Amino acid sequence: MTDNLRKFEEKWWKNRCYFVAGVDEAGRGPLAGPVVSAAVIFSEDIRIDGINDSKQLTPEEREELYHEIMEKALAVGVGYVDNVLIDKMNILQSTYLSMIRSLKKLPVMPDIVLVDGYPIPDLPVMQENIIKGDAKSISIAAASIVAKVHRDRIMEFYGMEYPEYDFQTNKGYATPKHVDIVIKRGPCEIHRKTFSPIREMMNRIFGG
Repeated sequence: MTDNLRKFEEKWWKNRCYFVAGVDEAGRGPLAGPVVSAAVIFSEDIRIDGINDSKQLTPEEREELYHEIMEKALAVGVGYVDNVLIDKMNILQSTYLSMIRSLKKLPVMPDIVLVDGYPIPDLPVMQENIIKGDAKSISIAAASIVAKVHRDRIMEFYGMEYPEYDFQTNKGYATPKHVDIVIKRGPCEIHRKTFSPIREMMNRIFGG
């Protein structure tokens, strides 16, 4: 699987772009918590068996691969934007900001950035956007794993702080169970107030 994910990186490596950074995010859709992005740079000799889009992996597989990525990558950066700023900026702009923050956390400047999805606006580095890149690029797939593991850990911490919302098992997604809890208890401090059904519920309560 790993060899099939190297074609984008190999194209740029052959063009003397040695620091190829893959960027991806986790947490655009949930009703609560931050959006988290990661940037990962690998060397040309990288080999990690089983790496794939984080959504196709079990939590146990992600954890195992996360440690291997952190050990073998040339550089890893993680950036996040919390729910307060998401409500101020909107989720799309917050996602771009979290990606930029992850790139700024890298100890080296990338020669090229491979972005999952659409281009990052005003990025002062050459970039290539790849639709469904987390299934096509090893560095983007690795970034998706790192971002997902980091976000899951954040939500597990919030699960201890707000045990009534069951963030350990739900991570804040709009599942029927989580929506039902929010309807019964109202949103907590880490909920995204501009997200439906949170917004609709608050409108009913406060008359928006």
